[in-house]
This record gives sequence, structure tokens and C-alpha cells, in this order.
Amino acid sequence: MNTDNLKKLISIAKDENLSSLTYEFENEKISFSFASAQASFQPMMNQPQVNNIASGDSTEQAGDFIKAPFVGTFYSSPSPGEPSFVSKGATVKKGQPLCILEAMKIMNEIEAEFDFEILEVLVENESFVEFEQNLFKIRKL
Repeated sequence: MNTDNLKKLISIAKDENLSSLTYEFENEKISFSFASAQASFQPMMNQPQVNNIASGDSTEQAGDFIKAPFVGTFYSSPSPGEPSFVSKGATVKKGQPLCILEAMKIMNEIEAEFDFEILEVLVENESFVEFEQNLFKIRKL
């Protein structure tokens, strides 16, 4: 598919306020997903989000979580074979690296915004994470 036709498809989808569009012809398949009309563009930030979650399930305690600031591949250490940035029970200081998230071939080091203790690492090394997926369960210090 040439660029002009691709632009036309995107324009039609936006004009019709579609949330997604899939185009298939012969051996080509292209899929798009669009944010809602109310959503505004914000640049990608390397800072994790912290949410306090209270659970109604008695087996899960309320706690704070460090969430992924964007989608990507989670790396627990600076390179293969090296120790993880953090582990369960570690005390983390503001500015300390927590992990690396790779997005679009760019390695983004995620740093702590405040002091806390890691209660649990919720993601396996080299796994794909979604936007706002819980990465670490923490306790603020």
C-alpha cells in the first residue's frame, strides 16, 4: 500500500471517529487503533506512575504500585548476566534505577521518584508490559 492510500485510510477513520480500523487486501493487512476524541497527545515520559490500590479481595492487601509509564519490554538489569536493579525487600532511594523499558528500540531507564521499599517484583525479566501495568508492589518510606 502506498503512503497516499495509507493517509486516506487514516483520514477516513479519524473523520468517522473510529476507535480502530483493519484493512485487508490480498496479502496485505494493516490495523490501526486510535485514542478517543477527548484524549490529548502527551509526550512519553520515563517516570513511572504510582497508584494506591485498595482491593475488595481479602487475599490481596491494599498497597502502592509502580506502574509502567508506557508499553515496552521490561528488563530487570542493565545487561544480561548482571544483577537486577532492585529485588524484593530492597530499599530504594529517589533517583535510583528500577528497571529498563525498551520501546521502539530505545532503552528507557526508569528511576524512582521517591524513597520506598520493594514488596514484590510483579514482572518477569524480558517480558512485554502494557501501559499502566503494575511492575512493583511497594511501601512508601
